[in-house]
Amino acid sequence: MDYRKSAQEVLDNVGGADNVVSAAHCATRLRLVIADNSKVNKEAIENVDGAKGVFEAQGQLQIIFGTGTVNKVYEEFIALSGVEAATKAEVKEAAAQQQNIFMRAIKVLGDVFVPIIPAIVASGLLLGIMSALNFMASNGFIALDTNNFIYKIADLVSGTSFGILQILIGYSAAKAFGANPYLGAVVGGAFINSSLQSAYTVASEGVQTMVTVIPGVYSFEWVGYQGHVIPIVIACAILAFLEKRLHKIVPEMFDLFVTPLVSVFVTVLVTLVAVGPIFVWAENAILGLIQALLTLPFGIGSFIVGLFYAPTVVTGIHQMYTAIDLGQLAQYGVTYWLPIASAANIAQGGAALAVAFKTRDAKIKGLALPSALSAFMGITEPAIFGVNLRFFKPFIAGCIGGGCGALVCALTSLAASGTGVTGIFGILLCLAQPVQYAIMFAVAALVSFAVSFVLYKDEPKASEQA
Repeated sequence: MDYRKSAQEVLDNVGGADNVVSAAHCATRLRLVIADNSKVNKEAIENVDGAKGVFEAQGQLQIIFGTGTVNKVYEEFIALSGVEAATKAEVKEAAAQQQNIFMRAIKVLGDVFVPIIPAIVASGLLLGIMSALNFMASNGFIALDTNNFIYKIADLVSGTSFGILQILIGYSAAKAFGANPYLGAVVGGAFINSSLQSAYTVASEGVQTMVTVIPGVYSFEWVGYQGHVIPIVIACAILAFLEKRLHKIVPEMFDLFVTPLVSVFVTVLVTLVAVGPIFVWAENAILGLIQALLTLPFGIGSFIVGLFYAPTVVTGIHQMYTAIDLGQLAQYGVTYWLPIASAANIAQGGAALAVAFKTRDAKIKGLALPSALSAFMGITEPAIFGVNLRFFKPFIAGCIGGGCGALVCALTSLAASGTGVTGIFGILLCLAQPVQYAIMFAVAALVSFAVSFVLYKDEPKASEQA
């Protein structure tokens, strides 16, 4: 393969160096931010030697070259174009500037919640394992010594991330908004401080303490924000607003202690007294509506969510779904959303696998098969953008399969103990219901495979048309 020639062809078909805002690469994809997308010839790029697919996502033009190859093409692309090399973070930031306000807000949610997923995955997986062990023990399948030191340590670790979730969100949100992340952690910790009445206690006992602001006019609940995530994000946005402005006006000799003190105190004050209650109500309303949708009779609501999940991945809206997962985990102890997401991902893999089996084009087969396997592991972008959307009918098949898999989730009340892992490994978050998860997996994969296999046909080549 001539890497320089491939890089030159990519450059020519994206409108030249003047049309490239920034460039970077990940393990498999060349990531470009384009000034004018109308100058891009996707069809020609797809035919570049080594290119395995082209798609647009989150304001970026992403060209799949594969591991190892992409590095060499990227080096030649930078040399030919004269574009300054950028990191993935810089490319994402450049792409975000070209998006509308709504998509920027979605991106912020992604920036806040994605970094804490590993911590949630660790606790979630352990919770799933502990739940499965307790289930088997209670039904007499195994003998379980709950006084065993390994069990006790596992039980300790399994609940830690969820116990300090607001602190994790505070740190991550402050960092995303450009504030001191440690101050964000303090703000998050303040809202679950033991001085406040636990939200879980209020929910179970129905007794709550009120604090008066203006006698006879306004008072607020002296209750912690356990079970809530969005109010912490909003609080950190306030924190960042205050801190940045205080750094500008407070004399340098006082800045070290005045700015943190005032920023944290005012943030917590404003949030508890005014802003927090509004967003607690809003978050409860959103989660209530989602739960009502997912519990509609006969699984209709879940089917609809599963049907349209993949299209939201295409638009980038899926970045907000971690907030839904964490909200459900905080309030219900499990998430019903993640299994539906898993069904949608698996279904796109099934649709791509059908293309791999049916196509006679070696290049398409070489892209579709690994893309399908990747989707089964929970990474759907190669399957969606490289295969299914490209031929469209497989994408529709994947949506149908996702809806059917989600229907199974509803009918079996399938729930996950954590978030961040879908596909084959998603069963580790559903160890209390492994059979239900396996049925969901089979239905989503087989339905999408069958529909895609029937609908997909290789496009006739120019020589055949002649």
